[in-house]
Amino acid sequence: MGQEIEFKKDSYYVTSDRSKLDIQAVCQLLKQTYWAEKRPGEIVRKSLENSLCFSLFEDNKQIGLVRVVTDYATFAYLCDVIIDENYRHKGLGEWFLKCVFKHPELKNLRRWCLATKDAHTFYEKFGFRPLSQPEHFMEIFNG
Repeated sequence: MGQEIEFKKDSYYVTSDRSKLDIQAVCQLLKQTYWAEKRPGEIVRKSLENSLCFSLFEDNKQIGLVRVVTDYATFAYLCDVIIDENYRHKGLGEWFLKCVFKHPELKNLRRWCLATKDAHTFYEKFGFRPLSQPEHFMEIFNG
């Protein structure tokens, strides 16, 4: 599973080709976040291996990541969405997510979920809304 896709825009490109993923760069990107700043490299590596990952590059430098946890049939969890802080506010985030949602194996999923502390307005542009029935959802959270 996980058909490879690639999109280009100026000097940037998005790919789901796992062989191009720069794990060291991803670890550095995640250190810029509130949710993964202390995530050990081994956990980052394992999460990447077990997810559909999209990388954003400028030329050959990885500057972004989107990780999708999915069964490719009914559900996807959008997580670890990050663009290097030096490349933000250039419209790359919207373009990056539009590329992700064009992936042929993700187009017809029944449900997408994500968790965010502060980017609700950004994700609303893609159709995300608060849970319509939050009382139906539960979690185990191990901090």
